[in-house]
Amino acid sequence: MTFQVGEWIEIRSKEEILATLDKTGRLEGMPFMPEMFQFCGQKFKVYKSAHKTCEFVYTLKSRSVPNTVHLDLRCDGALHGGCQHACLLYWKKAWLKDPYALRDDEDGQPVTSGDGCTEADVLATARSTSDRNETIYSCQGTEILRFSSQLAWWDMRQYLRDWRSGNVGLRTLFNGMAFGTFTSLVGASNRLGLKLGEPLRWLYDQFAFVCGPYPRRPGKALKGQPLPWSVENLQPGELVRVKSYDEILKTIDVDCRNRGLSFDAEMVPYCGKEFRVRAVIDTMIDEKTGKIMKLKNRCVSLEGAICRSKYSNCRINCPRSILPWWREIWLERVAEDGRTGSPS
Repeated sequence: MTFQVGEWIEIRSKEEILATLDKTGRLEGMPFMPEMFQFCGQKFKVYKSAHKTCEFVYTLKSRSVPNTVHLDLRCDGALHGGCQHACLLYWKKAWLKDPYALRDDEDGQPVTSGDGCTEADVLATARSTSDRNETIYSCQGTEILRFSSQLAWWDMRQYLRDWRSGNVGLRTLFNGMAFGTFTSLVGASNRLGLKLGEPLRWLYDQFAFVCGPYPRRPGKALKGQPLPWSVENLQPGELVRVKSYDEILKTIDVDCRNRGLSFDAEMVPYCGKEFRVRAVIDTMIDEKTGKIMKLKNRCVSLEGAICRSKYSNCRINCPRSILPWWREIWLERVAEDGRTGSPS
């Protein structure tokens, strides 16, 4: 199999997958999570090649991952404390097979570790207890550094694989490189004290009809004043419209944050567009510590609004497709008849 984007695959049986894992439930350092068992034996299309990924806890850079793809399947967090990151799951190619192969030997046998991993071993690895009697979770998100290696942004082979795998088209590939070059010019001008940042951003905006507005501007909220805040009590399934970029800039500080939550450049292309609320977010795993965190301030995720890694320095074309979280003040409710406004 080539594992190209759009190609049909079949996830191997539970028994076949367990045979590939060591006693800690890992293959090549990557954990097979208990939430993944529910998909065994089913057929799906390859969503993205996962030959690279992003790591945003320590380095904020790309990482190389061998022999891995993404299917359009996300972790539901059921066995990880109800975590709502909804991460796109990583699938080792050894866990997949050609659904149209007439015999197993036509598609090759899965790698076997011989360690006798059981479903109980997989469950035990996902959760442990610290010396302080705290529950510590382990998942693919917390273990990225273990199953990946550093990937320099200037390694051109990754961009060729982005295109050849079907992850991105040539236009997307070119646009990403062009934006990276442009931001490098802006950064260089600032370091040299040339103060060309604003003129260059103005120049970029002249082509907004092609590529959208420059997506990395500082927030406009007044320094020393409380950040604007709104609670709309949005619920899953409700239709919302993302406010304009200029409206959102007025709600974030110079670091592009509202009460600690970042409004990232990857969210700018969604301004002015309509989405369904996917989930109200209140629980997450801290990927640095493995501990469950309860969010103090309300935010939501939106169906189909994912990070496309078009503007992420050193992480261009990352296929991880993270679901950004949105403050309700960045959204406005849309009635089914098309009208907008806050609830009465």
